[in-house]
Amino acid sequence: MSNIHPSAVIDRSAKIHTTVQIGAFCVVGPNVTLSENVRLINHVCVDGHTRIGRGTTVFPFASLGQPPQSLAYKGEETELVIGENNIIREHVTMNPGTAKGSGVTRVGDNCMFMADSHVAHDCVVGSNCVFANNAMVGGHVVVEDFVWLGGGAAVHQFSRIGRHAFVGGMAGLEGDLIPYGSVMGNRAYLAGLNLVGLKRRGFTRDQIHELRNAYRLLFAQEGTFQERLADVAELFANNGEVMEIVNFVRAGGSRPLCMPNRETRSEPA
Repeated sequence: MSNIHPSAVIDRSAKIHTTVQIGAFCVVGPNVTLSENVRLINHVCVDGHTRIGRGTTVFPFASLGQPPQSLAYKGEETELVIGENNIIREHVTMNPGTAKGSGVTRVGDNCMFMADSHVAHDCVVGSNCVFANNAMVGGHVVVEDFVWLGGGAAVHQFSRIGRHAFVGGMAGLEGDLIPYGSVMGNRAYLAGLNLVGLKRRGFTRDQIHELRNAYRLLFAQEGTFQERLADVAELFANNGEVMEIVNFVRAGGSRPLCMPNRETRSEPA
């Protein structure tokens, strides 16, 4: 193939579309599938049972599909599935799943992974997400659509991050982050709504106003949290965005919900 540099090492069993471009000193393993218009710039390693969707570009020294960084992994055939039109920058690492997990690590479409970011085993990353430099998520983390992780952010294993949420730079998130929420600090606390992200994505003034009202009620100091959650569900039953938060909380997970810091609690800004 004329689009493959002669110094690249490509296993004959790899499935490579004729439109794929592979630069100098790349290594592609036998169980790899590269779809239309994938670009490996140079010095990229793709191994394991890894599939990369069309239009995704991978920059130098990224490592995709190497064995999970898990002591429980014993060489089982697990997968890494990367969607379409992603940008994967220098030194990014993504690992496949484990037999004790889902067996698959999934990344959606139209995401940007800046240099040195990491997606661990059995994670599910949605579409239109941004991982800034050195952002990392531990095993089994679920990151929903339109999430932004700031530089150096770290997310604990098994945590969930709802849609349109923001994790501030250098934050250490140990629990679940509600949709539309914003956290900061080490250890991270809920600092309000991701208003900048909501405005950028075209949410109306009324939508944001309703989310703010629901947030204030849900994280007020009166009553128990479950009582406030029930009140929000009743008052905002016809509001899709608010009910997304309610359903996220009710679904639960193995990690605690990230809450506001009582000492610095403020209105969502």
